[in-house]
Amino acid sequence: MSVEKPQESPWAEKLRRVHEHQDKAAFAELFRHFAPRVKAFLIKSGASETLAEECMQEVMTTIWRKAHLFDPTRASAATWIFTIARNRKIDALRKQRRPEPEDLPWGPEAEPDQEDVIALQQESKRLGQALAQLPGNQRDLVERAYFGDLSHSEIAAETGLPLGTIKSRIRLALERLRHEMR
Repeated sequence: MSVEKPQESPWAEKLRRVHEHQDKAAFAELFRHFAPRVKAFLIKSGASETLAEECMQEVMTTIWRKAHLFDPTRASAATWIFTIARNRKIDALRKQRRPEPEDLPWGPEAEPDQEDVIALQQESKRLGQALAQLPGNQRDLVERAYFGDLSHSEIAAETGLPLGTIKSRIRLALERLRHEMR
């Protein structure tokens, strides 16, 4: 009793010939048949004419280079080709939506203006003086929150104070600092 091999579809057979022999005639037949259909499929699925043309070219190039990946037991040749087309379109659309990186300056950064440096130094000095004038319990909490990078919950755990007390003291301290810095 002999087991018959299932009949290979004509398109699957052409893909096999492209894979095994780099058969240009088989690829030309695949191209003539599938290229216009892939392009139409991409346009019907929302791609512009230009995008559809570019994707179709990439699909056909992929078929030439990756015919060895086609498995006729998993899908028909048409299904395999249209899946490649769908994936290429998705990749192209993602690439279009990806924001371009901003122009980054090259070389050393420009030196800040002396006026800005002096103004920043004066403002920092005023802030230091305003912090020094805060009541000790408020100053300690502000320093822990802003200079120690601790959350209010972490400060509560360290100090044993209720969270509401910490929030109130920090809020009052910030209001005093704003008033002093005007």
